[in-house]
Amino acid sequence: MAKKTAKKQPTLAKEALRFARNRLKQSRVPALLGFHVEKLSHGKAILSMQVRDLHKQIHDVVHGGVIAALADTAAAIAVYTVIPRGAEIATVELKINYLSAVPGGKIKAIGTVLRAGRNFVITECEVIDAKGSLAAKALLTFGAIAGTSLERPSRQLQN
Repeated sequence: MAKKTAKKQPTLAKEALRFARNRLKQSRVPALLGFHVEKLSHGKAILSMQVRDLHKQIHDVVHGGVIAALADTAAAIAVYTVIPRGAEIATVELKINYLSAVPGGKIKAIGTVLRAGRNFVITECEVIDAKGSLAAKALLTFGAIAGTSLERPSRQLQN
């Protein structure tokens, strides 16, 4: 009897991971906040952040804006795994539910592409606290360059 194995999504090449990490360093806010790209696969990105005092608000838990920024960044990196190289995106909508306070430790954000259309990409992101519990859930929409197909490689116009 053959063993059933769960299908694993292939991780993207080391070059893509290196590109994502470099892009993150060039983006000032994620670099300042200490976001790190842990893993990439097609339509998915996992980022992490070690909580520091600068991330906390007056009640000694991570500020909601920091959690939203982490979710936004993880979802954006996931989008870059499904769009043609060179295409640019911008967040046009972000809705987040905070489910529990995050006092510290290493937190992770798992951004997943739900649908890539011609002009918009819909994503979700789960933020997981240091204990492995769901701390926040976000739904995000990204706009892309009008007229660029995000489902297949773009064609070069010939003169």
